[in-house]
Amino acid sequence: MKTYGRPAAIAVAGLLAVLPACSQSGGGGAAAPAGSAAPPRTGAAGAVFHGGHPAAAGAGDPYFPQLGNGGYDVTHYGLTLAYDPGSGRLEGTAEITAKATEHLSAFNLDLRGMKVLGATVDGRAAGVRQDGQELTLQPRDHLRKGTVFRSVVRYAGTPESITHDHGWREGWLRTENGAVAFGEPTGSMSWFPGNHHPSDKASYDITVTVPKGVQAISNGQLREQHTSGDRTTFHWHQTEPMASYVATVAIGSYDITTSRTRSGVPVVSAVDTTAGVDEDGAVLGRFPEIMQWAEERFGPYPFSSAGVIVDQAADVPYALETQTRPTIPAGIFHTTNVVHELAHQWFGNSVTPRTWQDMWLNEGFATYAEWLWTEDHGGATAQEHFDRNHAKAADDDEWDFPPAEPPTAADISRQPVYVRGAMVIHKIRQAVGDEAFQTLVRGWTLRHRHGYASTREFTAYAQSQTGQDLDPIWDSWLYGDGKPA
Repeated sequence: MKTYGRPAAIAVAGLLAVLPACSQSGGGGAAAPAGSAAPPRTGAAGAVFHGGHPAAAGAGDPYFPQLGNGGYDVTHYGLTLAYDPGSGRLEGTAEITAKATEHLSAFNLDLRGMKVLGATVDGRAAGVRQDGQELTLQPRDHLRKGTVFRSVVRYAGTPESITHDHGWREGWLRTENGAVAFGEPTGSMSWFPGNHHPSDKASYDITVTVPKGVQAISNGQLREQHTSGDRTTFHWHQTEPMASYVATVAIGSYDITTSRTRSGVPVVSAVDTTAGVDEDGAVLGRFPEIMQWAEERFGPYPFSSAGVIVDQAADVPYALETQTRPTIPAGIFHTTNVVHELAHQWFGNSVTPRTWQDMWLNEGFATYAEWLWTEDHGGATAQEHFDRNHAKAADDDEWDFPPAEPPTAADISRQPVYVRGAMVIHKIRQAVGDEAFQTLVRGWTLRHRHGYASTREFTAYAQSQTGQDLDPIWDSWLYGDGKPA
């Protein structure tokens, strides 16, 4: 995300203690009596499975402990959405394929502000309970550890946006002619149920039906588009794993351009028809050049499609690195932001932070990409960027906290994470030299391609690959308090 000083504190509902019985919703069959567990079922082989317990209602993130859930890993989301831009009503069906990592009698999904109309697990009606952002499903049959299961949740309503104290919003945001979804860090739970923590990535199929004449843009590749009567349906497919916070849907009126990069990646970009097309077109014209430069710097592009979305999203003064197709408001659509958000396709989207405490790995590298771009294109060198920032007074907010240890959730998108994070990267480059630095960066993006990684994993990798003692950098720049000497 490209906005310095953006607070990200989220008021999260109280932790749900999962009850052994849930209220029944949708489909046939009776719910388990209050206070009792669902009865064990006899499988095809005749064995009765008595095991299982409610999964944790939260992934234990240090800043958002209730975000995400325990007990399972999602492998695929199939989202079927219908949206009415006039009323703002969204109707959805989420098919979630997952693997149980524990014996489960119940499990949770994150969903905020939408009403669940019914749910099934493996084709059988499931008990449903909603409490704040927690949606608890109780399957008829307990789930064995290692079992692959499919949950289907039907839901509807007017999605809520999440508004911060300063007025900036995330989630499902209505625009003059549609909507756009911004998910970082918690907004994705406003428009579909899921395991909304960056450490649980999955492939996606996102199918959106909108009024005829309106377009729906999402992640990945457009598999199908068809019109029936007064409605048009768009089916987008994201093959590579994606964290939910970089999933998006942009609905409205767009000018669509298509091309391919020199390496053969298809590019689909969408520009809001109310934006400044001429100026935006000039920036779009540099996209192939930026892509080629980024591949040379960071390694092979990690996804099967690329592009950008330029939208007139009201009250959104920041861009977001939505996977394969960063979303950038028209008012801040310029080359620097394209470089920053494109760099995130490697740092954040392909190599995803293990927890939100590792945010500096996203933003430090993306900010340093801006410095490298100007250095490689006749502007300020990375050293000049570094010196300019290091010259700031000791009481500047750049030195408020170390980038690897933001004090609260409100701090994970502040200046030290971005700029001081980039300064950490530059200190590594100074210590090891340009050639070893280039090898280190490209090796890092390949080692954790389509996975996730922590700060500890990065520091260990940097030391092992360069053979140098980088502890002084970690001690002063990554974890040290105040302005380093």
